[in-house]
Amino acid sequence: MNTQITYEKLTSLKLYGMANRYRAILETPIHQHPDMHSLLALLTEAEEEYRVQNRSDRYLRQSRLRYDAVTEQVNCSMDRGLSKENFLKLCDNSYIKKGQNVLISGSTGCGKSFLACSLGRLACDHGYPCSFLPVNRLMDELSAARLDGSYRKALKKIERTPLIVLDDFGLKTFDLNSSLALIEILDDRYKKGAVIVTSQIPVDKWYELFEEATHADAFMDRLTANAHRIELKGGSLRKS
Repeated sequence: MNTQITYEKLTSLKLYGMANRYRAILETPIHQHPDMHSLLALLTEAEEEYRVQNRSDRYLRQSRLRYDAVTEQVNCSMDRGLSKENFLKLCDNSYIKKGQNVLISGSTGCGKSFLACSLGRLACDHGYPCSFLPVNRLMDELSAARLDGSYRKALKKIERTPLIVLDDFGLKTFDLNSSLALIEILDDRYKKGAVIVTSQIPVDKWYELFEEATHADAFMDRLTANAHRIELKGGSLRKS
């Protein structure tokens, strides 16, 4: 049997996980080679692991998360307003499956976006695509989409993403078109996808960000129903 040809065929078929594991086995002493059934199981497992990792890496690149944050780096303490227990509840990604939202508020630099990015990365690792969307930039892009006729396409792309992060919510007020866009985004995602929102402004002050009161009520009703709330405390972590 020509093992090199076998390796090359696995590669040509894009079975890279199998190919890499097969090459690693060939480099071990022959008396350590597994039997046929064990070899097949090892190669299948290797291919599955490769595809899962490749998918996670692709989702992570596409997410455009602001920070390369992992959950192990998140500082959980009662002083910060984030208990270990509440954080672990989010780490099982069940809020994504249930279409629940996560509202993170706190002062500038206290770690809101870092926390959101750590949850976004965890979602990618577990097979849930994520999009990091700075709110002001998103509103500008949707305004441009209205003009070039791609508005519905842009909303559809957001709708298909299981988790979106609306970062820096409330840096400026929302006019009629912006508030309608936000309401449509939440309507499209109802019980189908989750939203993480970060803001310097306390949640109960978000009503004041909308120029139209009825839009504020509609948006907040959709956003806060069954939402997880985290109010981070403490000064800026950028100074430490």
